[in-house]
Amino acid sequence: MLKVPRAGRVKTRLGRDIGMVPAAWWFRHQVRRLLRQIRDPRWDVVLAVAPDIEGMMSRCWDAEFARWPQGGGDLGDRMVRMMRRARGPVCVIGADIPGITRAHIAEGFATLGRNDVVFGPAPDGGYWLIGARLGSVLRQNVLDNVRWSSVHALADSRAAFAGKRIALIRTLADVDRADDLP
Repeated sequence: MLKVPRAGRVKTRLGRDIGMVPAAWWFRHQVRRLLRQIRDPRWDVVLAVAPDIEGMMSRCWDAEFARWPQGGGDLGDRMVRMMRRARGPVCVIGADIPGITRAHIAEGFATLGRNDVVFGPAPDGGYWLIGARLGSVLRQNVLDNVRWSSVHALADSRAAFAGKRIALIRTLADVDRADDLP
């Protein structure tokens, strides 16, 4: 899940700390590094882009990666829409987590072999990964009551999957503010 790296439209909380142009620059280079880190023949990497038209045409990222427009709605609507498009197991990650490696992604997929849903928690109460054994069967509104960008995001998301086998994998930090930069 990623946005076109335009100043003032991406990483705005970080931008308030370091400036909007440096925040957009950081995000652009973070995404390029991330894509090198997670490229692996065991899975397909698809860029879920926003805004839709600009993201689909952007030259910011390698053309080798398929792109899907995120569409409208809040973060939950957009993530579930992307998971529902996938066939089989699917993991969705954020693009602002510098520590993600192939091993982390592999752990997410392996965990889905024994569970219905997997989360990779973030220290701030959110998560860097959400995965589903069968994304195509998720209800589009499953994440409607999540308080996004809050300490409650993971707990609310877990509650949305009550009755399902849910697992957590290792915690990784995202970058929202200057203090989060590696």
